[in-house]
Amino acid sequence: MSRPNAVRGRLTLLLTPLLLGLSFPLAPAAPAHAAHIAHGPGHGSRRTAEAADTYWTPQRMRAARPAAARKDTETPRPTPADTPPSHPFDGLPQVGTFFWTDGSNTGRFCGGTVVRSPHRDLVVSAAHCLRSPDPKRHLSFVPQYHDGLKPHGIYPIERIYLDQRYYDLGTDAGARWDYAVVRLGAREDGAEVEEVTGGFDLLPYPGYAHRTVRLIGYPGNKDTTHPKPLDCTSSTHRYTSTDPAAPGHFLEIACAGYIGGTSGGPFLVRNVTGYALIGVIGGYHTGGDFPDVSYSSYFTLDTLALYLHAVHGDPPATPRQNVASH
Repeated sequence: MSRPNAVRGRLTLLLTPLLLGLSFPLAPAAPAHAAHIAHGPGHGSRRTAEAADTYWTPQRMRAARPAAARKDTETPRPTPADTPPSHPFDGLPQVGTFFWTDGSNTGRFCGGTVVRSPHRDLVVSAAHCLRSPDPKRHLSFVPQYHDGLKPHGIYPIERIYLDQRYYDLGTDAGARWDYAVVRLGAREDGAEVEEVTGGFDLLPYPGYAHRTVRLIGYPGNKDTTHPKPLDCTSSTHRYTSTDPAAPGHFLEIACAGYIGGTSGGPFLVRNVTGYALIGVIGGYHTGGDFPDVSYSSYFTLDTLALYLHAVHGDPPATPRQNVASH
């Protein structure tokens, strides 16, 4: 069976519960084909994890800057009195931060969330954080990062999965596909991230209107990185873009204080297993123009297909030549 047909077949098996509006842990997939990446606490993966742990000292993590500009923190829009406030906290085990150094050796960071998967090694983030072709050295994930700490260890990155349309169209025209699935290597002791932290369900087609959504983000701007993530509970609704350069429908949420750096942070709703992930800060204008309103691309079968490619270890999409970068 060809890869597209195999993916469609796997989607069909999962589609009925989704259409019923149910949140559920995505079922383990069939054995992966030859492109599947070898796992386990091998010497190579252990050395990579050890190197990441050594490099990312508390000082380097605190000095890291946001992966990309998002919120206009220089001239913020006035926050309405009824906008729910955010507050710093020590975080959740399933939510953490990617760290890496860019081509100028500047430390960068972006948020991510562990989702349930058969190999227990997947994290979902925003595509705009990871789209740049610039070299990313020391790329690693720290669950529940706060105050310069690595409470659950550090995990090296194996592969990054973005929708090809996001590479081709860029951050504005491709805003509907501003999500990424990242496959992690094991910790130094061979443990996979979900074995240590647990994970949340990934929920495509969640609907736009939710009365209670938890928004978590790691704030920072060009001058300051906050030591703790922000937490806020608010409602979401459908936002239809009025910018012809960034078309689409997006989740919109009002929460005060989500300045630059919070990209990739999760939109979480309660379900029978704890929480389900229905979005990540990104999408419209890479997450919004002001600190009091944030956005997410809407999760669809495209999101689920990307997840399945990551589960099966398929070759990721990559930037193509002769396609304009935006």
